[in-house]
Amino acid sequence: MRLGQKIAELRKKDHLFQEALAEKMNVSRQAVSIWGSDQSITDIEKIVDL
Repeated sequence: MRLGQKIAELRKKDHLFQEALAEKMNVSRQAVSIWGSDQSITDIEKIVDL
């Protein structure tokens, strides 16, 4: 499973929209969108927070 797929799966499980996850992680909604589509990944610190 790719990181983007895992992020999307966790968001759906917790009923979080991209905006809500972005706010919790102090990043933009666009960043969450990019991670979810596997166009880019975040640093390990943010992944641990997730």
